[in-house]
Amino acid sequence: MSGEPPTPQALDGVRVLDLSRVFAGPVAGRVLADLGADVVKVEPPEGDITRLWGSKAAGQSTYFVQQNANKRNVCIDLRAEGGPELVADLAATADIVLENFRPGVLARYGLHYDAIAARNPALVMASISGFGQDGPESQRMAYAPIVHAETGHLDHSPDRPGGELSFSAADVLSGLHGVIGLLAALRVKDLTGVGQHVDIAMVDAMTFSSDAIISSLDDAPRDRQPGNIWETAAGPVMVAGDLKWMWHQMSNVHGLTDPTPSDAPVDEKIANRRRLINEHLCGLADREAVMTALDEAGLAWGELKSLGRVIDTPTMNLRGTVVEIDDREGGTRPVLRSPYRMSKSPRGEVAPAPLRGEHNHEVLGQWLDLDAGTVDGLVSAGVLQHDEWAAGGG
Repeated sequence: MSGEPPTPQALDGVRVLDLSRVFAGPVAGRVLADLGADVVKVEPPEGDITRLWGSKAAGQSTYFVQQNANKRNVCIDLRAEGGPELVADLAATADIVLENFRPGVLARYGLHYDAIAARNPALVMASISGFGQDGPESQRMAYAPIVHAETGHLDHSPDRPGGELSFSAADVLSGLHGVIGLLAALRVKDLTGVGQHVDIAMVDAMTFSSDAIISSLDDAPRDRQPGNIWETAAGPVMVAGDLKWMWHQMSNVHGLTDPTPSDAPVDEKIANRRRLINEHLCGLADREAVMTALDEAGLAWGELKSLGRVIDTPTMNLRGTVVEIDDREGGTRPVLRSPYRMSKSPRGEVAPAPLRGEHNHEVLGQWLDLDAGTVDGLVSAGVLQHDEWAAGGG
């Protein structure tokens, strides 16, 4: 309706101090930023290690850009005199603090939850770690492959020496559960005025997300829809459902018949039926004919796509899954958007990932009301730093 003010983004006005690095924490920060929060990443002088992962433009790698687009950046040296105090000052004005250091690290700098919440009782803080904030394993190093192994998600046997999942599931799931916990805690803060500390353990996130572990709780057989990969005229295709169901559908709808004698061994029947289905699918004219045949048989199917083909589909293009952002060198580079589409709140544009210290002056002026001279003094003292690309604005 004309004249009505535009609907804000879901988290418009929420300040997030993002102390996290690598993957799980930055995923959570990126989601919050895409939902409209003002997310300020605090980065150390040596930089987030993900700046080294992938192809680079303006010193920024694929991984860093994907997880840190839409954020602002201040570069603070916690080892410099005054560094921890500056972070504490920023936390005192934030709604959310996000971190994924090993438990106990922030306490060395006086930045643990109890200390910063004493100045800001409404603060909500999420800590993402491998094994939780306390307990016998809390000090263990925990990257995604370690958590995948510890939570039963790697198939290993003498005949199959093990492998890894095709994406960092533990990082992504921990980050997403971190966002859920933060938003729930914000709701409580809105009702009570009091914040709280959200403790996310990666092992909990992976365990909660596993249907295999659910089945193992009471030694029940794993009840899941199996699938089979078939070579077809359209290339390899996954069809959900066991062979018995697929044969039932293909024989009823497409007239496939099995000449195997009724008293033949089961293995022979299975082999013949697989051969007959495969010959039928390979004998079709093209991709459209294969998909039509499977649709007509009421079978759920999916093409086995290479990663490069996943995003180049009509659905992904329609939904704007990939957007081009400024690469800071006069061109653009692609990033994936968060998947949230709301009927009223806008998605907003995706801003480029920040350079180290790019927003030192801007953020400290807005959040702490520090003037340019004071910020320049912090730069001279080594508390604040910036990339050469950010020198004009940092």
